[in-house]
Amino acid sequence: MASKSKKLFDQAKKIIPSGVNSPVRYFKPYPFFVKKSQGSSIWDEDGKRYVDYCNGYGALLLGHARKEIISAVSSQLKKGTLYTIPTALEVDLSKLIIKNFPSMDKVRLVNTGAEATMTAIRLARGFTKKKKIIKFEGCYHGAYSSVLVQAGSGSAHIGLSVSEGGLSEVSKNTLVVPYNDSQTLEQVLSKHKDVAGLIIEPILANMGLILPEKNFLSDVRKITKQHDVPLIFDEVVTGFRVSEGGAQKTFKIKPDITTLGKALGNGFTIAAVGGKKEIMNKLAPEGNVYQASTFAGNPISVTAAINSIKTINKMKNKLYSKLERNCELLVDEIDDLATDNKIPHQINSIASMFQIFFSSKPVTDYKSSKKSNAKKFHKLFSNLLKNGVFIAPSQFETVFLSDAHTDADIMKTLGAYGLSLKAVKN
Repeated sequence: MASKSKKLFDQAKKIIPSGVNSPVRYFKPYPFFVKKSQGSSIWDEDGKRYVDYCNGYGALLLGHARKEIISAVSSQLKKGTLYTIPTALEVDLSKLIIKNFPSMDKVRLVNTGAEATMTAIRLARGFTKKKKIIKFEGCYHGAYSSVLVQAGSGSAHIGLSVSEGGLSEVSKNTLVVPYNDSQTLEQVLSKHKDVAGLIIEPILANMGLILPEKNFLSDVRKITKQHDVPLIFDEVVTGFRVSEGGAQKTFKIKPDITTLGKALGNGFTIAAVGGKKEIMNKLAPEGNVYQASTFAGNPISVTAAINSIKTINKMKNKLYSKLERNCELLVDEIDDLATDNKIPHQINSIASMFQIFFSSKPVTDYKSSKKSNAKKFHKLFSNLLKNGVFIAPSQFETVFLSDAHTDADIMKTLGAYGLSLKAVKN
């Protein structure tokens, strides 16, 4: 008898392109369909429970349906969902963000990470009056033409470097540099004098997990300052996740512009772009860089973000130490399991994120990430799923822990990895 997910997918394919509303949600033979979530877990339409390590691709730092957030949002729902006129809530949230991210003098609320990075790039161009943008190979900053060039995430997963339908006259103004290669960055900036800004994920979470090598981020900051190029930190994934002040606090780097998303709203649709006041003042209506959105700053998402940040700040010492402890435990044990099974592998990890690569050589950039064995990873994913553990289905994504994961969840996960790695070996 076919599962409810199989039946729903057959229906979805007829009315939704490829049966999914985002390409990263698809995996063979078909994705399961979720009925509900709570804490560390999600349940499919057939009632099977999975311990969730995809966690909204990092958004659910505090777990599914966090009570403090749900309670506050429920109260706001009774007062209305959309005003399209300013609220005190927006002021409160902006103050909280700026307090956590001192590099920001001002902040503009938007809806998605892609919208935030698009605004950040437009701001950099408006501020400098220049055209070209530098990004790093494999970094994913959203699904629009300026940055969908040698990008990670779903585009890497399905084998696309540049999407059809994108404009070459747009993407030609995007210069791509290898990650962890400050020397090449220096050469590119010395050659091109019309660079409006450099955008970077300080920790790459969209081609597996790739960590910055020692001094790389500080070199990037130094080089961009020398060439008078605004530095954009895309902290859509890392903001609030690696610390309450993001990766910029962890690595002690002060960017000119920062984008936030995902963990900012803990599952609600909200993002932000902030930075130096002289740059942020370029935004309309005060400035001539146009950005607008009907749903930006809506009271539901803003309420969720306020309570997400307040919860994080209230428990930050216990929260981040717990996440790091659980992450280290998983990584150490999975490393031992893979070694015992004589499977060539690398595991990259930091804070509450990790990923295993089936490769005999260190994975430090896009090229080395692509050389890892994707077939073995899919086998791992499929077997984890059979054993009640859900991670992102692509090698080019990351495993995310949440505060909701219990000791029992961790033990169940280790058992699932043990069985799944044996399957990978065979």
